[in-house]
Amino acid sequence: MNTTKTLAIVLCLLVVAAGSAWAGNPGRQGAAGATELLIPVGSRATALSGSMLAMVSGVDAIHWNPAGMVRSNSGVEVMFSNLQYIADINLNYLGIATKVGDVGSFGFYIRSLDFGDIPVTTVENPEGTGTTYSPTFLSGGITFSRAFTDRIYGGATVKWVSETIERTSASGVAFDLGVQYFSEVGLKLGVTLKNLGPEMSFDGADMEYFVAIPGQEPGSRTRPLKLSGATFELPSTLEIGAGYDYKVSEQSSIALSGSFQNSNFGSDAFRIGAEFSFQNQLFLRGGYSLLTENNTDNNIYGPTVGAGVKLPVEGAAISFDYAYRVTDFFDANQWFTLTVGF
Repeated sequence: MNTTKTLAIVLCLLVVAAGSAWAGNPGRQGAAGATELLIPVGSRATALSGSMLAMVSGVDAIHWNPAGMVRSNSGVEVMFSNLQYIADINLNYLGIATKVGDVGSFGFYIRSLDFGDIPVTTVENPEGTGTTYSPTFLSGGITFSRAFTDRIYGGATVKWVSETIERTSASGVAFDLGVQYFSEVGLKLGVTLKNLGPEMSFDGADMEYFVAIPGQEPGSRTRPLKLSGATFELPSTLEIGAGYDYKVSEQSSIALSGSFQNSNFGSDAFRIGAEFSFQNQLFLRGGYSLLTENNTDNNIYGPTVGAGVKLPVEGAAISFDYAYRVTDFFDANQWFTLTVGF
């Protein structure tokens, strides 16, 4: 058995053992912080319900599995994606990936949630004071990816996370780690650990208020009292995926993908997806995510579908992709993505 096969088998065994030890806990759902990190970006992988972590490549891999970023067909790729999320919330994402010779690939991303203007209410003015505020939730990161052999790829992302609500904010650092392995028979395997990092907590001027000390003289000034925000953990996940490309004809193919996600703050999930490609220019996609532990009633998201077109333009490749996810109680989620490679 060669070194590549040995490494792949050992890696899979370690991941299975880690997944068994780190079981998800649905009872803790809602107790994590910075859960915006779990919101998917990019239309292609989202249309497959996030199942393609073993096959994702290029700039799209920054979010899903940093190991695949080095497998881009372009020297430089730029991606902009917009998500029309629930409750009139939008998510904007910008990612850039570039190859640096034999060293590997470097990437950068920034994403922000747009909540719109929220009316300020008080006890005295429950209908609003006439003023508004808008929370600022930002994250950005740097990714490095390289090929260790012609079949094994690895990558890592260090990310900065910031949440600000008026004069109260929290910030922290997290890491993503990923590996992809391509077997001789065409089966592709992928593993990712996401959002690993220390706890965060909120602090700021709005955590202070003024109180009168009991027993003090009338007319004495009030004293400032500061509340300490409780710490919260990041929504870490362990994901294991597989994929296979099946050639239907000389002009068309089907990519099948599946993954399992274990979360420290929620139910485990199985995801499957399929992508039909015609001449590597037209694409149709579909996927589905299923929660385990009889917890399907807590999942407001249904099947995903999408389509894309890739156009070669004077030495560059321009892709337009769209994804749609069925959503209960809210309008359906929609992703619009533009990717340029050159």
